[in-house]
Amino acid sequence: MDNFKILKLKIENFRNLENDIVEFSKNINCIFGDNGNGKTNLLEAIHYLFKRKSFRKNTSFPQLLSIDSEKPEIIFSSVIEINGNMAPLSGKITEKNSDWYLDSQKTKRKIEAPVVFINPFDSYEFHKTASMRRTWFDNQISQIDKEYKKYLSSYNQMLRQRNTLLKKKPSHYRDQIIAIDTQRISVIKNIVEKRNEFLKQLNPICSPVFKKIFSEEHQLEIFLDSEFNNLNEEKILKIIGSQIEKEEILGFTLSGIHKDDYTLLFDGINSFEYCSLGQQKMSYISLLFAYIELFRYKFESFPIVLIDDVSGELDGKRWSNLVSFLDNSMFQVFITTANENFKKELEKMANVENIFVNSGLIEKI
Repeated sequence: MDNFKILKLKIENFRNLENDIVEFSKNINCIFGDNGNGKTNLLEAIHYLFKRKSFRKNTSFPQLLSIDSEKPEIIFSSVIEINGNMAPLSGKITEKNSDWYLDSQKTKRKIEAPVVFINPFDSYEFHKTASMRRTWFDNQISQIDKEYKKYLSSYNQMLRQRNTLLKKKPSHYRDQIIAIDTQRISVIKNIVEKRNEFLKQLNPICSPVFKKIFSEEHQLEIFLDSEFNNLNEEKILKIIGSQIEKEEILGFTLSGIHKDDYTLLFDGINSFEYCSLGQQKMSYISLLFAYIELFRYKFESFPIVLIDDVSGELDGKRWSNLVSFLDNSMFQVFITTANENFKKELEKMANVENIFVNSGLIEKI
């Protein structure tokens, strides 16, 4: 897997950010400023540059466009590093389309740079909503396993086709559903196997990371809740075919890996149901950093890490632990904070770039 860094960025007409050129450290970038000045917008711009989408939900082009823009377009200009080699990456986005250029060559493909966004406030939805858990794991597994991403895309396409048939019921739709299910069983089997393999690799890392950051001994384990665990294709076909009569009445597919869920155990108890909000947030943060560590162990590669104001969830000792954890890592980090004490902890490290954001104006300090 390739290693990516972003070295320079200029953005025009993106939210409230001014059209400034900002240079970044390859290590830690502390983005400081009062709340509401645009710190998270800068993280969002970096995320959009690589992923061509926001980490915020249901974000459309008009929401990204600055209210002061003279033209209805957003322009990205950047210099990135790929395996030690520098290349310009730029893009122009309008409401109808976008054009992207890598090393002066037009490209339709997204840059395959792994990016991890960490916001402790997402912990609540992660713990309360099965769909959010599925989406989170699907996104993270897809970043490290391109085959999984293809299987998932194929499954979702088959699911859409199947739901359309169940809703509209054209002639011979039963035969078409059987044909889709015949293809779907192997995809289901492969996805379930890859989900379990991912958890097998992630689980041994979670508890040690929790201890590094929070100085507490707790056992974290994640399990896949799927009716297809350890089943062969014949048994999978029997399960997905058993619901057809009910599905015809309802007009959508009831059984499949789109109904899978995950259970996070905290010292053997279900974190989603029995842990305090503080324990849930600590578990979620540990899960995210364990995923980042997995890159180092499995790929000798490092994602770009975007951390949005995690200091509010940590006391002084845990700030120090997190700073030490980041200092001993080799990934590029962008961390926002409005906390002066946490900023001082970050400034103790070598190779830290301090960036101040004030009413959208970005400057080094």
